[in-house]
Amino acid sequence: MQFELNGDGFMSIKKFELMLKSNAVGFFDSEEFEQIVEHYLESGKMNMARKAAHLGLSQHPSSVTIKLLQAEILVFDNEFDKAHEILNQLYELQPHNSEIYIQKANIFSKTDEHEKAVELLKKALELTEDQADVYNLIGMEYLFIEDYKQAKENFISCLELDDTDYSALYNIIYCFDFLKEHKGAIDFLNQFLNNNPYSEVAWHQVGKQYFDLKMYDKALSAFDFAIISDELFVGAYLEKGKVLEKLGKYNEAIENYQITLKLDDPTSFAYLRLGKCYEKLGAHELAIKFFKKTVKEDPLLDKGWIALVDYYSTQLNYQKALSYIEKATEIDEENALYWIRYAKLNKKLNFFEESEHGYRRAIELGNYELETWLERSDILLQLGEIEAVVSNLEHGLEFYPKNTEIEYRLAGAYFKTNDLIKARFHLQNAFKNDPECIVLLENLYPQVWKSNEVQSIIK
Repeated sequence: MQFELNGDGFMSIKKFELMLKSNAVGFFDSEEFEQIVEHYLESGKMNMARKAAHLGLSQHPSSVTIKLLQAEILVFDNEFDKAHEILNQLYELQPHNSEIYIQKANIFSKTDEHEKAVELLKKALELTEDQADVYNLIGMEYLFIEDYKQAKENFISCLELDDTDYSALYNIIYCFDFLKEHKGAIDFLNQFLNNNPYSEVAWHQVGKQYFDLKMYDKALSAFDFAIISDELFVGAYLEKGKVLEKLGKYNEAIENYQITLKLDDPTSFAYLRLGKCYEKLGAHELAIKFFKKTVKEDPLLDKGWIALVDYYSTQLNYQKALSYIEKATEIDEENALYWIRYAKLNKKLNFFEESEHGYRRAIELGNYELETWLERSDILLQLGEIEAVVSNLEHGLEFYPKNTEIEYRLAGAYFKTNDLIKARFHLQNAFKNDPECIVLLENLYPQVWKSNEVQSIIK
């Protein structure tokens, strides 16, 4: 339910709030109470909405609309049994009131009974004059149960009835994306644009579809049309900048990113892209300037810190890069990407214990890439921790069974610990899969390589 709050409506709210402050009791007609309660619901002032609904029912106990609003408040408070009781009573009075079905569906939605919610909303659809909103609600229920095809169809029905409902448009494209139907999304958007040629949101969305398909020229045209439709549309300038970067037109990309800084508050994304463009152009001081602005604007954006670290790494200034990655880990110590770079930089600087710590933290945080296991094992070997090498590689082997690089390393480690049965097993597996890769054993375990045991196996 939605009400227009006219001048008299604002006066009613002021009168109601003054009444509460003075502890006096004033009379409001039922329509005034409906507007007051709805106002507080929409503004999220639930305590005031409860008070207004309570007083409204004390003065107008037979008002169906106020009772429906009370049920909506009870649903918000998770008091579903009380809400059901009110709605069942109202159903006896007005079995053709669509709002009763909508509120009952809301309860089922809140209790994860989404199929029941859909059934009720379909009944509401037959009774309501505002079908667009109900189609939207049905679409949301299908999203909850991940039925993206049905969700898409209902959002499309919503948009056909109300072509200004951009939330429905975004949800339609979300469904197309999830179903990987990029061509279908483009066809739908082009059809929508035939009837709404100045819809900046639709042009923006079709541009993103072309971008995902790497059709950059068409994407660029779409974003240009979005800007023609609304020259203040920040998102279109940002997306256009991304396309221009892909086309290697860095100066033009910079122009578009700079426009966004003038139109709206600066974003870390715009700063980051500016830094990347200047880096591509070899304008190193400007690149660093904008990378620093990126992390200042949003210290939690890992791409900003990584851009700084990677820049100094490419300049072989490992100490400077390390100082920035250490700052990053202080801000977010749960980011595996940070710890990988921390580990690599420390290895470059021959700080092997710190490097091993970095790789270990990355693994603890879920980085199970092959390189992580291999690099950590080689560093543990440098530190002389053979038992830890074995443990690390055995764990890695769980993710990469029979991987040749792991098995050669394991063979060497097991030879070092005199576990000859396991050593022979892994060496034979590795040699059978890739005999040329045995150079790993020679480089990492030269003494083992020279042993008669190894030589007898590989001959």
